[in-house]
Amino acid sequence: MFRFYISSSVHVALAVFSMTYVSLLEFNLGIDWNLLWFVFFSTIAAYNFVKYYGVTKFHYRSLTHWLRFTQIITLISFVVAIFYASRLSSRTLIYCVGFAMVTFMYAVPFLPKRYVMDRKKNLRNIGGLKVYVIALVWGGVTVLLPILDSSETFNLDVWIAAVQRFIFVMMLMLPFEIRDLQYDSIHLATIPQKIGIRNTKIIGIFMGFLFVLLEFTKSELTLKLIVLTGLIAVITLLFILFSTKNRSDYYCSFYVESVPILWLGFHLVF
Repeated sequence: MFRFYISSSVHVALAVFSMTYVSLLEFNLGIDWNLLWFVFFSTIAAYNFVKYYGVTKFHYRSLTHWLRFTQIITLISFVVAIFYASRLSSRTLIYCVGFAMVTFMYAVPFLPKRYVMDRKKNLRNIGGLKVYVIALVWGGVTVLLPILDSSETFNLDVWIAAVQRFIFVMMLMLPFEIRDLQYDSIHLATIPQKIGIRNTKIIGIFMGFLFVLLEFTKSELTLKLIVLTGLIAVITLLFILFSTKNRSDYYCSFYVESVPILWLGFHLVF
C-alpha cells in the first residue's frame, strides 16, 4: 500500500498541494480549498499521465492489477479536478491551460527527431530540459496560480517568490538526477551527467544560498519567513549532500518529496 501511495503520485500531489498552501499563507490570501483541491487532484492526473502514458498505450492488456488501479485513481482524480476547476475563475482556467499543454507535450511525442533523444519526440527527452520544465511548472502552479486566482497584484515580492520556488524545485530535483545517473540515457544531458556528482552538490549549495538570500530582497520581511526559508534550505541541502547513485527509491520519492509537506507543517506550527 505504501508503494502504491508513492507510485500513484498521491505523495507528490500532496507536496504540490503543500507548496500552494504555503504561498497562500505567505501572501495572506486566505485558504482557498477549491484551488488547493484542484491542484492536488490535477497533479495526480498529470503525473500519472506523464509516467504511464507509454505503458498504458502499448501494453494495455498486460497491465498489472496495481497499474490498472492507478488508472482508476487517475481517472477519478481527473474528474474531481474538473469539478474543482469549474469553481475557479475563468482567467485562472486560461492560465491552467498553458500548464496542461506543457504537461501534454512533456509526455506525448510531437517533436521532430532532430530535437530529441532516444526516438521519443517529447519535451521530456530534449537534452538538459527536463529539470527546468518541472521547476517552471511547479513554480507557476504553486506561486503564480494562487495570486492569479485571488485577483491580487503581481508585485515584485510575488516574482521573487516565484524565482525562489523555481530554485527550490531545482534543488529537490538534484537528488533524483543523482539517483538516476546510472539509468538515464547519456543523451538526456542531466546536470550530474554534464558536471559530475560533486559539482552537482556544489551547485545545490549555491542554489540554497541564493534561495535564502532572495528572501531578504522582499519588501515585506518577517522573522518567521526568514527562519522557515533558512530551515527548509538547510534540510533540502542535507538531502542533496547525502545523495548517491545507490540510494533507495524511497530516499527521493518519499523523503525528498516530503520537504514541501514539512515546510507547510512548519508554517502551521509556527
